[in-house]
Amino acid sequence: MTGHSQRCVLIRHGETEWSLDGRHTGHTDLPLLPEGEAQARSLGPKLSGYQFTLILTSPLVRARRTAELAGLEGAVIDPDLAEWDYGSYEGVTTAEIRVGRPGWDLFDDGAPGGEDADQVAHRVDRVIDRVRATPGDVVCVAHSHLLRVLAARWVGLGPTAARGFVLGPASVSELGWDREQAVITLWNHR
Repeated sequence: MTGHSQRCVLIRHGETEWSLDGRHTGHTDLPLLPEGEAQARSLGPKLSGYQFTLILTSPLVRARRTAELAGLEGAVIDPDLAEWDYGSYEGVTTAEIRVGRPGWDLFDDGAPGGEDADQVAHRVDRVIDRVRATPGDVVCVAHSHLLRVLAARWVGLGPTAARGFVLGPASVSELGWDREQAVITLWNHR
């Protein structure tokens, strides 16, 4: 089932305090809010039609807990699924950043002391290689910006194209194939 019939499901973690506030949350290991835990539990029925041969999760607790509450047992931690490293912008909103740096855009400008889009693309390219080398369907439980870049790279776009995708908390997306063309078959389902 590798290649042209394989599906890669992307799940963004449930709501956290900082995602609710719009703060960039990279490596700060925040727990899910009670609402985020409820969102994660609601994922189970949406995943019932899949038989995953590999479950990958970010090392961060918000993603690991989302996988657990969604009923995804046996998850393997993949450090490449950690969220974008926001460097000195960790915990800061885009509006706050733009006070001192008008016109700043994460995808174009990256984060000082953190990662730029090409560095994130390099990590997700390794994830994609791992997924495509695995027979059967794979699920990746991770974070908004990281998963957006992963989707862009899956379909052959550069990492900055990810700015055109949005992912809500506890959303389900599916990457797959239309014949031999890598495609997005479902996006931001909640």
